[in-house]
Amino acid sequence: MNSIDVISWTSVVVLSILMGVAYVRFLTAHPLRMGLYMFFSTILLASIGVLVYAKFDGWQILFAVGISLVGFVAGFGWMTKRLLARDDPRPIPEMIRQKGDPGLGHTAVIYFTHGEPETYDPIGWINQFNEFDEQKISFVPLLARPFFIFNLRKSYLRVGRSEHRRTHIRMIKALEGEFREAGDHTTRFYLSFLDDNPRPDAAVIQALNDGASRLVVAEVFVSDSNHTLEGKHLIGKVSVEEFGIPIVYTGPMYDSETMHGLFVERVKSHMKGTDKSKVGILLVGHGQPDEWDREFATETEHELLFRNKILDRFEQADFHRKNLSLAWMEFKEPKPAPKIEEFIMNGVEEIYYFSAAISADALHSQYDVPLLISKARNPRNIPTVNLGAWNDDPIAVQAIKEKVHAAMAKLG
Repeated sequence: MNSIDVISWTSVVVLSILMGVAYVRFLTAHPLRMGLYMFFSTILLASIGVLVYAKFDGWQILFAVGISLVGFVAGFGWMTKRLLARDDPRPIPEMIRQKGDPGLGHTAVIYFTHGEPETYDPIGWINQFNEFDEQKISFVPLLARPFFIFNLRKSYLRVGRSEHRRTHIRMIKALEGEFREAGDHTTRFYLSFLDDNPRPDAAVIQALNDGASRLVVAEVFVSDSNHTLEGKHLIGKVSVEEFGIPIVYTGPMYDSETMHGLFVERVKSHMKGTDKSKVGILLVGHGQPDEWDREFATETEHELLFRNKILDRFEQADFHRKNLSLAWMEFKEPKPAPKIEEFIMNGVEEIYYFSAAISADALHSQYDVPLLISKARNPRNIPTVNLGAWNDDPIAVQAIKEKVHAAMAKLG
C-alpha cells in the first residue's frame, strides 16, 4: 500500500468519525445552531462519497463504505458520551451561614416541583439518563439518546415555549399571598425545580443563608417517584441537620381531597348547560414502563389512586360513570384516543380532558396529550376541550397551602 492509499483510507476514517460527531451535534444543539451542524454533516457525507468513488474501485468501495459506517458509529457514540457527561450549569450559592447559628426564627417554604425550561435545554433529561444509569434502570439505549433529545427539541419548536415555569411563578406568588392575607408575614417562600433553575438544594442553601430556622419542602408532585427521591437526595447533600434546623416534607398531592375537587369544579365552570349524562371526562396520566414499577411502585400507585378518587368525585356530582375514564400518555394502556372513541359511541355531546398528573402546563399538556387526543376518530365532531394541568387554579393553591400548614404543624 503506497502513501496515497494510506492517506485515502485515513481520510475516510477521519471524515466518517467527524460526521458522527457533527450529526449528534445536529440532533441536540440549540435550534439556532442546528442548521450549521446539519450543513457540516452534509458536507462531510458528500466528501466521503466523493473520496470513496474517486480513490477506490471494486471491493475497495464496499470495504470503504463499511469502514465509513464503523467510523460514523464510533464518532456518534463518542459524542453521545460527551453530551451525557455535560456538567449541570445551574448555579449553587455559597453557604455562608455558620453551623450552630439558630437563624432569625422564621420558617422557609421550599416550593419544589418538576420544572421544565421555558425554551429548549436538554440538561434535565441528561441528568435523568445519568441517574437511571447509576441506578441500573434501563431507559433508552445509549445511541438512541440523541434522537430522544432531538424529539424534545422538536416539541419545543412546535409549541414555541413551555409555560411551566411562568405558571409555577404565579402559583408560588399566589401561595405566598394566601399566607400574607392570613396574617403570616414572616414565612419566606423559595421556588425550586428538579429540571430547571434554581435546583432544590440551591433554594435550601439560600433559605439557610437568609436565616431560616425551620424548613418545609412543599412537594408539588402528584406522586412519590424518582423525581421526589432525587429532590430529597439533592437536599440531603446540604446536610441541613448539621445546622440544627428541622426539615419536614409535605408529601405529594395524590391524597389531597381539595385537589380532587379541582377537576370537578373546572369542568362545571366550562359546561354550557349540557346534561351531565352527555359529558365525557378523561383523566390522562403520565405513565412509566412496567419495569420501573419494580423500582418506584408508588409512581403508578399514587397516579391511579389520585385519578380514581377524582372520578369518584365526578360520580358523586351526578356525572355518569360510563363516561368517566382514565388513559395514559406513555408506556401504559389505554391511550387517550380509544377512550375518546368510547365516549363518542356512548352518545356524549361534550368531552373534557386533563393532563391530570402535570402540576403546570408543559410540553406534555400543551402538545403531547392534545396530539394523542387528535388521533381519535370523531365523525360527529364532538367538541373535545383541553382543560390542561393543575396550573394556578385557586383550588390547587389552596391544596398546596393545606399541605404546607400540616407540615408546619409537625414542626410546632
